[in-house]
Amino acid sequence: MRKELQKLPSTLIGVSGEYFVAAELSIRGFAVSLTLRNTDSIDLLATNLKDKKYISIQVKTNKDGKRRWILGEKSEKSFEKHYYIFVSLKGINERPEYFIVPSNDVATAVKKTHKNWLKQPGKNGKKHKDVPMRRFEDINGEYLEKWSLLK
Repeated sequence: MRKELQKLPSTLIGVSGEYFVAAELSIRGFAVSLTLRNTDSIDLLATNLKDKKYISIQVKTNKDGKRRWILGEKSEKSFEKHYYIFVSLKGINERPEYFIVPSNDVATAVKKTHKNWLKQPGKNGKKHKDVPMRRFEDINGEYLEKWSLLK
């Protein structure tokens, strides 16, 4: 099934993740608005209709079914009421996996991962150059389906 996903442009993969997350939030009692494409680091604004509390969300989607995503160095900063929802697409007829992570946890994880990567030797034993890309992964599923973290 993933072969169909591999043919899609990354922009469509990203947009599909945002819509998948918006639907999941809606059935959980959130009013959700997608932001304009040029809104920096916020893809969705959501308000819990029960208690009227709002949150902002950055959605990151992959199409390879793995539990890792590429981020920018901006992800090293955290904000109150800001969350990442990582989406791992499985296939056309399969439900995606969702990983709900507070921005503070993402910031801590990507700083640690990047620091460790810089310490390890690269190709031919050479030192890695610092780059603005970061990586977040949740191989063990610590944040899998943790919708209750959204507060």
